[in-house]
Amino acid sequence: ADGAARPGHRGLGPRIVRRPATVRGLEDLGRTRLSRHFYLRDFLLSEIGLIHAIPNIPDDPARAIAHGARLATDLLDPLVDRFGHIAIRSGYRCRALNDFGNQQGLNCAATDNPLETHVWDHPTRTAACACVVIPWFADQYARGRDWRDLAWWLHDHLPYSELWFFPKLCAFNITWRPEPLRRIGSYIAPKGLLLRPDAAPAATLDARRACYADFP
Repeated sequence: ADGAARPGHRGLGPRIVRRPATVRGLEDLGRTRLSRHFYLRDFLLSEIGLIHAIPNIPDDPARAIAHGARLATDLLDPLVDRFGHIAIRSGYRCRALNDFGNQQGLNCAATDNPLETHVWDHPTRTAACACVVIPWFADQYARGRDWRDLAWWLHDHLPYSELWFFPKLCAFNITWRPEPLRRIGSYIAPKGLLLRPDAAPAATLDARRACYADFP
């Protein structure tokens, strides 16, 4: 009655889709299973929300779950299968939290920017994003490994839409869309776009494979 989500078919969808208003309801919503490895609760932690007391609760749970399930199933589960544990640095953001983060200069793009995809339940956008760290590769990166080795592995193995890499821990945003853009950018040198949408990689497939030949 308080808007809690209940597992649907195979635990991937809610039967009650209203925004929860009680602790029990939010607990139940967080137990919604998005994929083999992930539950919705894995994506709700926000430092902005914790410090500034902004509840990071989906405004449209059904939409957030539907898009988050595709992100987790299509893009994040394969990372776990290949590399083991991955850390979620930032996942879902409700609109109020994202708006506040943008207004305060806290590394949140404007909610209505088409490239801002942490707001999984945006009413006019079908997309979902998470910022993740692969501990195995973070150790490699700390020893001087090129971020592009990971970028090319992701490009050749996953149906991502956008990838953006960051200097700390070689964390990266990875975005799911039903029609992927296939864009790769980085704030790590060499900064800028490694791959533009609909463009072919400058590196050949053999050259890209050589970059990640030692990956697990």
